[in-house]
Amino acid sequence: MENVAIRVLLVGALIAAPAFLAAVQTTAAKTDEENSAEQAVRKLSQEEVEAFLHKDADAMSRIWSDDFVVTNPLNKFVNKQQVLGMVRSGFLVITSFQREIEYIRVYGDTVILAGSETVVWGGKMPNAGKTDHLRITAVWMKQQGRWQEVARHANIVPEH
Repeated sequence: MENVAIRVLLVGALIAAPAFLAAVQTTAAKTDEENSAEQAVRKLSQEEVEAFLHKDADAMSRIWSDDFVVTNPLNKFVNKQQVLGMVRSGFLVITSFQREIEYIRVYGDTVILAGSETVVWGGKMPNAGKTDHLRITAVWMKQQGRWQEVARHANIVPEH
């Protein structure tokens, strides 16, 4: 009886093995895909920082989706064209910019990124010359084969 039970278990294991291996391979492929998405968004996030430091509205325009929106540190809800207009006019200037990504998670064609920023404002900003610490959340989506930022929230962390 024991031999029959062992044989049944072995046959069952042999039948289940291909399905198990396929599941492991699918998980590995998904992990590679997620890692690739995460690395792409991290790179674009750094490019966004550099674009602000160089006042490069054209680079920002490429990084942001056409329907990009942001709740900005001035507590205003603005769209892509409004932000680009502020950069091109010299109103929105950042002279020093450090971003720390504290959380990044891939959900298929969407990536959520959150963290903190330390910025020194310039230009015609109300806080020009001042250093502010921000909390940020950004949403990135793969659109037309490339990652673009579609939404962002940034608020100034009050000093205690």
